[in-house]
Amino acid sequence: MTTAEKRRILITGASSGIGLEAAKILLARGDALTVVCRNAKRAELTRTALSGSVETYIADLADLTSVAKAIEQLRRDRMPFDALVLNAGLQYAGHRSPRWSVQGIELTFAVNHLAHQLLAEGLKEQTRAIVITASEVHNPTTGGGRVGQPAGLGMLQGLRQGAGAPMVDGESQFNADKAYKDSKLCNLLMALQIHRQRPGVPIVAWSPGLVIPRTSGGFFRNSLQANPMGQALFGFVARDLLQLTESVEQAGALLVQLIDEQLHQPGFSYWSNALLGPGRHQFKTTEPSEEANDSDKATKLWTLSNGLINSLLAT
Repeated sequence: MTTAEKRRILITGASSGIGLEAAKILLARGDALTVVCRNAKRAELTRTALSGSVETYIADLADLTSVAKAIEQLRRDRMPFDALVLNAGLQYAGHRSPRWSVQGIELTFAVNHLAHQLLAEGLKEQTRAIVITASEVHNPTTGGGRVGQPAGLGMLQGLRQGAGAPMVDGESQFNADKAYKDSKLCNLLMALQIHRQRPGVPIVAWSPGLVIPRTSGGFFRNSLQANPMGQALFGFVARDLLQLTESVEQAGALLVQLIDEQLHQPGFSYWSNALLGPGRHQFKTTEPSEEANDSDKATKLWTLSNGLINSLLAT
């Protein structure tokens, strides 16, 4: 990469896991990184992990007010971004009761969807392309999507109910695994709606496949707390015996590949790291689920989410 090709990239979820691995590669190639971190301690740890060569902004994605303040600061600093990488994600499968954001929104939906919609909308004048980390579990016909309750947003009654609604559909009993699947479906619908609003902007959603690192931190930390033995057994079987998983290092490299290859490709695309067999994956464009292709639902989700965000920030 030459100096002229240096890009500025804003990324969420780069303190650990896939985002951290991608950040290491991007920095080594000479890109300039802006990392959104949950708090000052996390920002310091991230700068240390990345040799201090990144800019950090504080935004707790579980607090819309915190996100709005970060957007205000980023706007004030007037930094353009070649890519906005919405990568942070939260899952707490195994917990039987919902957890809540600062504004009283079910935590998975608040972090994985609402905070990222606020960032995408708030920074749209400064953003040339968007990459969104989704998941194949949004699709009930895929291997991961068939396990447990399937994703499905119903009539989005949970958004109309507002704070205190445990599920987006407003009808289902709380299920942490379904809540995660639903949030990833929301990611796909958000990507579709942004594309419809801004057809000339590259919008890429992707699924890294099943990534289960050997560490106790990162993406599965909440699920490990709820069921340490079960999660450890699941990781051992899926990762070590059946070889169904992707390494965190390779997943990070795939994210960089998308940034490298898709920033100059206007339009929407969805990429999936499909499992072909034990230890074998194929990274390719694919079709999202039928519900994720529903343009009317995409518009409704965006409108209701925007209204909910504005009402929560106004209180």
